[in-house]
Amino acid sequence: MDNSVRIERDRAATEKRLLDAIGNMIAEKGFEKIGINEVAKRSGVSKVLIYRYFGSLEELIASYIHQHDFWINFPRKTPHRNDLPDFIKKMFRKQIERLQRNPILKRLSRWELSTHNEMIDKLRQQREETGLWIVKTISLLTKCDQREAAALVAIISAAINYFIMLEDYCPEYIGIPLNKNDGWEHINNEIDILIDKWFDNQRCYHSVTSLVRSFISHIVCWIKTVNKYLCVRKH
Repeated sequence: MDNSVRIERDRAATEKRLLDAIGNMIAEKGFEKIGINEVAKRSGVSKVLIYRYFGSLEELIASYIHQHDFWINFPRKTPHRNDLPDFIKKMFRKQIERLQRNPILKRLSRWELSTHNEMIDKLRQQREETGLWIVKTISLLTKCDQREAAALVAIISAAINYFIMLEDYCPEYIGIPLNKNDGWEHINNEIDILIDKWFDNQRCYHSVTSLVRSFISHIVCWIKTVNKYLCVRKH
């Protein structure tokens, strides 16, 4: 085997050990209590290699988050216009599923609320880029104002994050059981209804707008015809 290939494979295996160790430590202790010495001990990797491969402990943690964060890894595949409502519904269902299955992402959401550093700023910026892409896609396909699409996406995604963070400490919220599957299915169904109503409103708005424009166009044509007729009679 070529020596360079072996080195790359060794590095990949070492990085995986470090990322696995970080994931286990975050699940056990959260983000605040992680230190470079314990990472080295848990992973069996020297601090020298940790710094060589990742540059810092913060970058190692960021690499782990990049692998698992829902919005950073969201595929930017533009759907067909007719598939857009289902595309958005599935997007939010997957957000809920990913956060429920990965307790570390729950810890990350809580940690972000009380932390401000360069790593968090970069993560937020990457998520922001994905969010803006989603909003622009909705606006482009529906011809709606971007601010309307942004409000829809922001309100639903923020509500999901809040419920996910809350469910470990508050099993019920306004009568909805957050610690049971049927509670979350109820939330999913209501999100679907909200999205359907939003799209219905968009269709009604564009239908009315089109009707008004058509009416105005006919009026303008009628006025031009009358003016032309009056001019002919005058001469």
